[in-house]
Amino acid sequence: MSDDILTEVKDGVLVITINRPDAKNAMNKAGAEGIAAALDRLDAEDDLRVAILTGAGGTFCSGMDLKGFLRGESPIVEGRGFGGLTQKSPAKPIIAAVEGYALAGGLELMISCDMVVAHSGAKFGIPEVKRGLIAAAGGLMKLPDQIPPKIAMELALTGDFIDAPRAYELGLVNRVTDGSVMDGAMELAKAIAANGPLAVKVSKQVIEESRGWSLESRWDEQGKLMPQVFMSEDAREGAAAFAEKRAPNWKGK
Repeated sequence: MSDDILTEVKDGVLVITINRPDAKNAMNKAGAEGIAAALDRLDAEDDLRVAILTGAGGTFCSGMDLKGFLRGESPIVEGRGFGGLTQKSPAKPIIAAVEGYALAGGLELMISCDMVVAHSGAKFGIPEVKRGLIAAAGGLMKLPDQIPPKIAMELALTGDFIDAPRAYELGLVNRVTDGSVMDGAMELAKAIAANGPLAVKVSKQVIEESRGWSLESRWDEQGKLMPQVFMSEDAREGAAAFAEKRAPNWKGK
């Protein structure tokens, strides 16, 4: 992994940092490959429960690295999309910790995460139309699923920014903080990591996949995923820990 992406593990949380502050963390090929590798690690290692994606130097991500683009680089990983994330989410939860700007591809990275913690001064937008382009890394498809479609249309067609309080009001971010955005994201991550890992993973899977299920099939589709949770060692451990008034010892199986 290049120095463009840094990783650190804290209490079962994998922190992934886009480390190109001089370029406002614009996404290049090495960065995309680094994020994809980190997410592979997240899903492969049992001790890792949640990931946080953030940016160094006070900016989340300003979008695609245009200098790299002019050199013929593509910040897309096959099968995973822009930044190694927008087309395929990891099986385990990922939280975006955003300060500064999340613009263009940076916003598309953010909305590809499961949850968002933002600093109160953060700004968000898909300004591609101002350059004769479109938000083709998922912004045009995902935003209408996450905020009212008419607001998504306005953001896409004007290219204007919104601030963190407005993003929170729209439901685009989960939490807004005036303090350290990483502290806020770690608080959320630790609350998730304390729960049964298999239950967390399948809960995320149902929430994601059920949007594509028909009304007639949704109970049957969910039912296919339930036995692995309710018949697991963790399910028994959770009940026992509750009865014995102690913290559970999760095994993820």
